[in-house]
Amino acid sequence: MPPPRKRADILLVERGLFESRARAQAAIEAGLVFANDKQVGKASETVPVDAVVQAESAHPWVSRGGVKLAAALEHYGVEVEDHVCLDVGASTGGFTEVLLANGAAVVFAIDVGRDQLHPSLRNHPKIVSMEQTDIRSYEGKRLPQRPDVVVIDCSFISLKAVLPVALTLAASPMSLLALIKPQFEAKGAHGKGGIIKDASVHQAVCDDIAAFAASLGCSDIEIFPSSIKGGDGNAEFFLGARRRG
Repeated sequence: MPPPRKRADILLVERGLFESRARAQAAIEAGLVFANDKQVGKASETVPVDAVVQAESAHPWVSRGGVKLAAALEHYGVEVEDHVCLDVGASTGGFTEVLLANGAAVVFAIDVGRDQLHPSLRNHPKIVSMEQTDIRSYEGKRLPQRPDVVVIDCSFISLKAVLPVALTLAASPMSLLALIKPQFEAKGAHGKGGIIKDASVHQAVCDDIAAFAASLGCSDIEIFPSSIKGGDGNAEFFLGARRRG
């Protein structure tokens, strides 16, 4: 009788090769997982529970968000070393970790959730964790230090609802990298399975966000694709912008 089979991503976590299914899935997508010397093609593929498994991590960050921001920082040219940073929608801390790796003096990590920061980041002396905090509640308020680097990665809300408050908290001059997720911006334009594939919708959303950022006093505006897609398969884009002093 052949051995029972199990989803590859679940087996990888159970074997202790990855700490989460998301990390396992990223490695599978990158072609870095083999079972009995055969490459595992997708996370839902089933493999024998007694298979000899070889796996490498797809990236060094605590989440896929780190991959996105690391590439965006290089593309847009944001200086992070010794700067005060604000991470809106910090979640597991992928963006925050990249900022620290680039020498950030301090990172204010804001998220509406709780207990989401990766354990390796929770007690980091340069992170000010602000859990269960909706940035919109900070309208008219100030942080202990004014950030001059702002990064944003929010879901289930329009960037236009978040950006104004984030900019009021920031210093001048400042640099901004904000992730644009068309599925949360384009009303009534959802495709099959929630995936928006229409390039004209992507363009309209990006143009709208760029114009909105300009109306808030941003300059040097550039829209460019994220280096990888979102976890749900949707294309994502970055808004790069600056505000002069």
